[in-house]
Amino acid sequence: MTWRGTPTIGDRIFACLPYLLPLMYALPFGGSLMAQFPVLQVLLIPLQPVMAIYRIIPFAGLIVFFALFLLVVRNPSIPHFIRFNAMQAILIDLVLILCSLVMRFIVPALQMSLLAETLSNAIFLGTIAAVGYAIIQSIRGLYAEIPTLSEAAYMQVPR
Repeated sequence: MTWRGTPTIGDRIFACLPYLLPLMYALPFGGSLMAQFPVLQVLLIPLQPVMAIYRIIPFAGLIVFFALFLLVVRNPSIPHFIRFNAMQAILIDLVLILCSLVMRFIVPALQMSLLAETLSNAIFLGTIAAVGYAIIQSIRGLYAEIPTLSEAAYMQVPR
């Protein structure tokens, strides 16, 4: 779905950038998958500069999270396409944070079990699929329609 005209090339690129946030939060869930299939680590090569920044700056994820929300999503002078994608990336990130809390505190007995590893892999692969789909749609200049998340993003982003 396009809304209010076709986004420019710059808008499309800037709409893809917020999806680095959920990718960074999803990486710990993919640890066992990366260990089983080392060839997948090749996919991490483009993320190395971002990963280095996250390691150097304390609370970098939290800083980026609030900066995206306060400076991008709530700024009406930024095109709606970029604000929508930033909000959708934030929502994906919130889902990952909730998954992390569940995995860490509510299910401590599963930490080293096959079920915990399977859940981690499913969360990682689901995040990669959602983020990949959203990035491809953003590059095409279309709004990524992810059920429930897109509806919530539409409600949060003022026109």
